[in-house]
Amino acid sequence: MEQNHVRFLGDLILNLWDCGGQDSFMDSYLSTTQRGTIFQHVGVLIYVFDVETRSMDKDLVYYRECLEALQKFSPDAAVFLLVHKMDLARENRKEKLEKKTKEIQESSGDVGITVFGTSIYDESLYKVCRTSPCFDAC
Repeated sequence: MEQNHVRFLGDLILNLWDCGGQDSFMDSYLSTTQRGTIFQHVGVLIYVFDVETRSMDKDLVYYRECLEALQKFSPDAAVFLLVHKMDLARENRKEKLEKKTKEIQESSGDVGITVFGTSIYDESLYKVCRTSPCFDAC
């Protein structure tokens, strides 16, 4: 698990938590005792899904738990979702993104979300930064 804290725009702190594939960390952070600490005072949640994941069901369980905690502790937080590694999509990328977006929207309930397809091999990550007001610091 990789965790970084970046101070920017004066006194704002960006906490980056990369728990990719680390169930024990996710389980710990989503436990009842940690939720208040982790999800309190959150302005933006950026959740990353792998476009070709083999464990989408498990990813959606963690995502829903994050949304639940966010709704309880920071209900006004914006939610951005990145469907990442679009360059690896085996089928039509546009159709794949639409399918993933629909699946994620269904799991999001009434929470407003914004979904982007991204890759490190094109300008898509930079477009997210340029088009989203919550990403002004990119």
